[in-house]
Amino acid sequence: MPLIFRRVRDNRPVTLKIHIDDSAAPYEQVRAQISEQARAGVLPVGYRLPTVRGLAESLGLAANTVAKAYRALESDGVIETRGRNGTFVAEAGSAAERELASAAQAYVERARRLGLTETDALVAVRDALRAVYGE
Repeated sequence: MPLIFRRVRDNRPVTLKIHIDDSAAPYEQVRAQISEQARAGVLPVGYRLPTVRGLAESLGLAANTVAKAYRALESDGVIETRGRNGTFVAEAGSAAERELASAAQAYVERARRLGLTETDALVAVRDALRAVYGE
């Protein structure tokens, strides 16, 4: 269970734990932990994340594994890459909310094309949310 400790602005350590025996893929563990820490404010907006290679080394993972997690996080609007300047925690909300609104709009249009009622579409969304978030 490799760990990486980085200091944030107020000197709180930030820890990522990768459990090799976990059913979740290592890239998904990296993605989920960084996303959770960013959304909780443990990783503040503007915090510079380690390089892909540096984080991979620290965690004992392949660089492609960390790169895949970073790409997913960037797609989700959690982080932003600023070229050679590095990768930073993005401002929560704006990019993620735009992405979510776009996905919701595409879903609604698809449901209507399939001839589903509003109730049917909502039931499908609730089922999908329960499957992912539990309950």
